[in-house]
Amino acid sequence: MSKISKFSTTDIKNAASLLKDGNLVAFPTETVYGLGGDAENKDAVAKIYQVKGRPVDHPLIIHISAAEYMTKWARDFPEYVLGLASAFWPGPMTLILPRTSTAKDFITGGQDSVAIRVPSHVIAQALLKEFENRGGIGIAAPSANRFGAVSPTTANAVSSELGQYLSSNDLILDGGQCIIGIESTIIDCRQALPIILRPGKVTQEMIEELLNIKINLDNSVNKIKAPGLYESHYAPKARIFLTGLPRVGDGYIALSHLPTPEGAVRLASPNNNEEYAQILYMALRSADSKGIEKVVVTPPIGKGVAIAINDRLKKAAFLQ
Repeated sequence: MSKISKFSTTDIKNAASLLKDGNLVAFPTETVYGLGGDAENKDAVAKIYQVKGRPVDHPLIIHISAAEYMTKWARDFPEYVLGLASAFWPGPMTLILPRTSTAKDFITGGQDSVAIRVPSHVIAQALLKEFENRGGIGIAAPSANRFGAVSPTTANAVSSELGQYLSSNDLILDGGQCIIGIESTIIDCRQALPIILRPGKVTQEMIEELLNIKINLDNSVNKIKAPGLYESHYAPKARIFLTGLPRVGDGYIALSHLPTPEGAVRLASPNNNEEYAQILYMALRSADSKGIEKVVVTPPIGKGVAIAINDRLKKAAFLQ
C-alpha cells in the first residue's frame, strides 16, 4: 500500500490501471473517502468486503463520472430521477434504482436494486473518467474504514485504519480534508415517490422544492438494505453521549458559542452546522487517538444538514 498526495496525470492513470488490474484505490470525494474497486470485478469487490470487514449481503455504491452512464447500471426508473440527477449530480447524493443485468449480486447484496452516485470531487472525477477511458464503467466505493466505524475524511485516517489490511499494490490518493464530511444522502427511487433512506447534504427541503412534492424520512416500512441503515454505525471506540455535560477528562463536541465545562477536553467547536458536519468525524477520531473513553456531544438543532448530523450521532451513540 502506498499513498500519493501530489497528483499528476501519470498518477491518475496509474491509479486507474491499478483498478483495472483488480487492485483497490482509496480516493477522496466531497463527502468522505471511498475504498474503490472495479464494480464489474467480483474478486476486487470481494477484497473491498474483506478489507472493510463488511457483511457480504450489504450492498455497495457504484460511482460513475456522469449521469449519462446511469443506464448501464439502472433501468425503468421514475421520471423524477432525471430531475434529481440534473439538480444534484455531481454531488453528495446516492440513488437506489432498479438494476440492470450488469449490476451483479456481489455488488447489490442480492437485491434487485443498485445504488449509484456521481461525486463532484476533482480527484474522484479525474479517476472515474480515466477509469472509463480504460473500459471501466463504474467504481464500487463504500467509505474507506472498517465496517461500522467512523468514516474517514482524510487520507491519514484511511491509512491509519485500513493500512494493515491493504496490499502493496493498493493505493491511497490524498486529496486533503473532505469538504462536506458526512456521507451522501441516499434516496430510494424505486417507486412513484422518493424516500430518503439516509439524510445528508442534499436535504428533504431541497428535494421537495425541486420536485414540488412532500416526502418524509420515515422508511420504517422499507425493507431495502442500504449503507448506514444499521442502528449502530459511525461509532468510534469512545462511548458517545448526547445528553448531559462532560466531566473532567471527558471529550466535548458542541457549537462554538457553548462553553467548555471545566476539565473537559474540547474536541471540536464548529461555528455553524455546515462546519459541524465537516469536522465531526475528525473530532470523533481525535477522541480515540487521545485515549478518551467518553465523549459528550451537544447535537445541533434545526433542519437541513442538522438532520443528517443527528442521524450519524444517534447511530454512533446507539449502544451506549
